Amino acid sequence: MLFLLFQIGNDRYALEASRVVEVVPLLNLNKIPQAPKGVAGFFYYRGRPVPAVDLCQLNQDRPARERLSTRIIVINHPDAGGCNRLLGLIAEQATGLLRKETNDFAGADSQISVARGLGPVIMDERGAIQWIHEQRLLPEPVRNLLFSEKTGLIHDGD
Repeated sequence: MLFLLFQIGNDRYALEASRVVEVVPLLNLNKIPQAPKGVAGFFYYRGRPVPAVDLCQLNQDRPARERLSTRIIVINHPDAGGCNRLLGLIAEQATGLLRKETNDFAGADSQISVARGLGPVIMDERGAIQWIHEQRLLPEPVRNLLFSEKTGLIHDGD
């Protein structure tokens, strides 16, 4: 299985590449009024507005550093009804790939509940890499806000 690697601060994470639509440069974002912590705004992707979440802001109370390796990872994210919607994840050093089997991650077969969106871990020469489960990443109220008709960020046929 192929994974996209990125960082939140000094911690490294892996996201299933099959969930990634595209990795784009960090763009200027339009703000969403009264958005909760971590919601950076929205951007236009192929003519469609897509909400963006800053993973550093969400997890470390600071915005992602504006560097060449800071990217927006466009993913398919399930809404409350189970339909996939586009979502941008702002992450630092989102430039590496990792090919590993699911069972290479410690605890991959475990049903133990860990922090929201975090899955099993794999070790390499630089330390730990934690698997992110994007479908559990956002709290329900945030997901509902981002994918509600009130924000204007969803369209018929999405």
